[in-house]
Amino acid sequence: MTLKQLELYFIDELKLLYGTEEAAQLFYLTAEHLSALSRTQVMLQSDSLVDHELKESYQKILSALKDGRPLQYVFAEAWFYGLKFKVSGAVLIPRQETEELVHWILETAEQQAVQNFLDVGTGSGCIAVALKKNLPAAKAEALDISSEALEIAIENAATNQTVINFIQGDILGYESIAMYDLIVSNPPYITPKERADMHQNVLEHEPELALFVTEEDPLIFYQSIAEFALKNLNPQGFLFFEINEYLGKEMIEMLSVKGFAEIQLRKDMQGKDRMIRCAVPEIRSLDEIQ
Repeated sequence: MTLKQLELYFIDELKLLYGTEEAAQLFYLTAEHLSALSRTQVMLQSDSLVDHELKESYQKILSALKDGRPLQYVFAEAWFYGLKFKVSGAVLIPRQETEELVHWILETAEQQAVQNFLDVGTGSGCIAVALKKNLPAAKAEALDISSEALEIAIENAATNQTVINFIQGDILGYESIAMYDLIVSNPPYITPKERADMHQNVLEHEPELALFVTEEDPLIFYQSIAEFALKNLNPQGFLFFEINEYLGKEMIEMLSVKGFAEIQLRKDMQGKDRMIRCAVPEIRSLDEIQ
């Protein structure tokens, strides 16, 4: 079988599930992953023969994609902010909108020195590692309830040559005496009624623990993290959230009621309300800091 024949077969097998254009893109990504071939190189080498072992590798990936597994899980890796991360079904696949959040944080850090930070619900560690890589002098800590996720995050920190203190804990009951210049979180925020709009490969393969909240209390994690931030952010410290696009107004109201200042809501590149930055109140009551 030639490379061109393999390409046509690969696309034909996937086009009903993904569409022809996306199926072709999946083939080119697979060719790059397995053979280090760019799209141009695939075209130039279209008549080259594919040996049996390589064909079997393509077939294995094809079968996984036909089952609806996300490509990042099939490859067991994903790119985020220019860095490579190991991923599995124990962690969410890093998203582009989260890169936008990291970029906003780093913009803020250019204006105000960040000596330490905490990433709540770190998952694969992508936010913490990307921040530490770009803020090498800052002390980094990251919290997650899942031991499986932390194992992957620890490996990703080591692979990307960053030193991060990982902590296993549930933010809904977590307490610490540590103080931070910056706290960031991308917590679970999807409500059950949004399931119908989600792609099946997300629902079937990504961890529900990291995705969903109840319809009755969709801000449960944000409220807990905000309370923690009131006690554990240094003066002039910042709190950053990635948020549910439908809950921007509710988030602003919740943070305002708790007394946060400089609350700013930003849209992502798709024009959706996606991230919030706020500052710790300059004057806090004794009840807030005890």
